[in-house]
Amino acid sequence: MGAFLLGAAGLLNARRATTHWAYVDLLPLVGARYEKGRIVQDGNVFTSGGVSAGIDFGFSIVAEIAGSEVAQALQLGLEYDPSPPFDSGHPDKASEAAVALMVQRNAAAHTGIEQALKNLAIPGRA
Repeated sequence: MGAFLLGAAGLLNARRATTHWAYVDLLPLVGARYEKGRIVQDGNVFTSGGVSAGIDFGFSIVAEIAGSEVAQALQLGLEYDPSPPFDSGHPDKASEAAVALMVQRNAAAHTGIEQALKNLAIPGRA
């Protein structure tokens, strides 16, 4: 959801960005163009999708600032070695039932975020 904070500040106008899959359709409301990916970099702006992608995002930022060796050392220090029990972490891989359940569970939040974004005066947005 950080992409919407960046967008509300006018930092995503005409930029490529990503966010949690359930909210990607709202990115144009903040002037962004959706690009599928766990992490999307457009110039000096980085966005990521979902909670677990935020971990990967953090390592990417560290690598950008301090180098990949430092990022890899931090990954080792955290023992971040994901091995999820299921391969359903994205709608492209999940069952239709799982996607439907999550869309239903996110419906109220989606509507609330959409209305809030439509009511904002976002710099650079037409």
